[in-house]
Amino acid sequence: MEQDDKVLFMSDMAAQGKEPEILFWVGCAGSYDTRAQKITKALVKILNHAEVSFAILGKEENCTGDPARRAGNEFVFQMLALQNIETFKMYNVKRIVTFCPHCFNTLKNEYPELGSTVEVVHHTQFIKELIESGRLQVASAPGEVTYHDSCYLGRINDIYDIPRDLITAMGKTIEEMPRSRSRGLCCGAGGAQMFKEDEPGDKRINIERIEEALETGAETILVNCPFCTTMIEDGLKAKEKQESVMVYDLSEMIVQNNGWN
Repeated sequence: MEQDDKVLFMSDMAAQGKEPEILFWVGCAGSYDTRAQKITKALVKILNHAEVSFAILGKEENCTGDPARRAGNEFVFQMLALQNIETFKMYNVKRIVTFCPHCFNTLKNEYPELGSTVEVVHHTQFIKELIESGRLQVASAPGEVTYHDSCYLGRINDIYDIPRDLITAMGKTIEEMPRSRSRGLCCGAGGAQMFKEDEPGDKRINIERIEEALETGAETILVNCPFCTTMIEDGLKAKEKQESVMVYDLSEMIVQNNGWN
C-alpha cells in the first residue's frame, strides 16, 4: 500500500486516546466489491492529501441495513442499525463521511429515529468543503463529460449542485442527459433492485440510462454512487462501449486529474 493509501482503525486511535476528525464509512460495496474498492482507495488518497484525520471501523463496521429495509426485513435493519449506533457512541463519533448515497441516506435520515446524533455527509459535500477551505487543490483538466444523478443523493436528498460544482472545479464541461436533476432516471439498482432477477425479455433500466448517456456524445460518465457505477458499466458492456466510454466516481476523477494514481 502506498503512502497516500494509509488508513487507521478507530480502535487503534481510541487506544491512543485520539479522536479523528471524521469516521470514513466504507460500506459493503466499498469493502467487498472489487470495482467499488477503487473508489475507496481514491477517497483515501484525497483525505490523506488534504491531511484529514480520519479512521475506519474495519470489522466493527456492519452493513447499515439499507438493503434489508428496502427488501422488507425491518427486524434485520433495526438490529444492524442499533449495533452501529452503539459503536458510534462507544467511539464518540461526531461526523461520518461516506461515498455511498444509500449508506448516506440511511445513516443521515433513518438512524436518528433510533437514537443516532452523528452528522453524516456525502463525500462530494466533504470534498467541496476541503476545496473551499483551501485544504485540497484540484487540478483542472478540460474535457466534456456527462453526469448521472443518483436517486439517493439527488431526488431523495436534493443534492444536485455540489457534484456539478466539483466537476466544474475540475475544468470539465457537462453535457447533461435529457433526464437529469429531479427528473433523473434511476440506474436500476435502488430499493434492493440490484439483487433482483429480471424477467426474460424485459429491458433493464440501466440500458435505458446508458442510451441517454451515449446520446450526449461524452466519452466519460461521472457518478457519485457505487451502485450506479456497477449498473452504468454493465450497461456499457451490453452496448459494447466499455472500451470507448469510461465511468468514474467523482473522487476517482479528482485523483486522476491530480496524478495521484
